[in-house]
Amino acid sequence: MIIDATNLIVGRLATVAAKKALLGEKIEIVNCEKAVVTGKRDAVIKSYLQKIHRGVPSQGPYFPKFSDRIVRRVIRGMLPYKQEKGRKAYERIMCYLSVPENLKDQKAETIKEANVSKLPNLKYVTIGDIAKQIGAKR
Repeated sequence: MIIDATNLIVGRLATVAAKKALLGEKIEIVNCEKAVVTGKRDAVIKSYLQKIHRGVPSQGPYFPKFSDRIVRRVIRGMLPYKQEKGRKAYERIMCYLSVPENLKDQKAETIKEANVSKLPNLKYVTIGDIAKQIGAKR
């Protein structure tokens, strides 16, 4: 299953992807930089910066800075990744920046329940903006 993450709320996208991966389906998520996190911009970026600076650089915990890896980490939080079934489900999930060449001719689905238009307000930040603010180089 190929999911287009454009204008989708990350948490709602992650629940759908995690459930399908646990059922044995291969999930590929494209346009991860265009997914959104709800909340006030300053508060969201501050919480992600706190995650980056938590711990010791030599010992972890390690938190990703690139958009595709941030989305994959959110999905990991919804899986029992310390158990074998969770590890195998996590391996079936792939996230990409934009659309890779091998997936261009295939049709990507969207999740209507996770669309940002369902929000009562317009307070959200894209994952690409968060990545730039926390120090992503691409």
